[in-house]
Amino acid sequence: MTLVTALTFICTPMAVWDGDGALWCREGPKIRLEGIAAREMDGSCRPGQPCPAASAEEARDALVDLLGGPKGKWKTGHIIVRYPSMQCQNLGQSYDRIVARCKLKDGRDLSQAMLDTRTVLRWDFRN
Repeated sequence: MTLVTALTFICTPMAVWDGDGALWCREGPKIRLEGIAAREMDGSCRPGQPCPAASAEEARDALVDLLGGPKGKWKTGHIIVRYPSMQCQNLGQSYDRIVARCKLKDGRDLSQAMLDTRTVLRWDFRN
């Protein structure tokens, strides 16, 4: 993984695993979206996190749609996306991912856009 130490960085999304990340950036980092929680792809919810009613697939597909729709699939199951570079803010680390807040090309906050889909719930990883 590329180490991102800057407070802000560029992410050009290329693949999505689930509704809150990992979101793979062409520049190297993997992102976990800040402020939200989605179900894991096996349908479970992590201990200590809220558990949305929406399925993992619904949340993942909502994130993929926000990032231009599916363009294929990796052998690992990640959904390929092609989306313009986004400005992101590094807010910390969670496992092997950078916790980040990112802006869509129209200026909307990606985490808030995901909340608007009602497939994820608000959650602060720092609590």
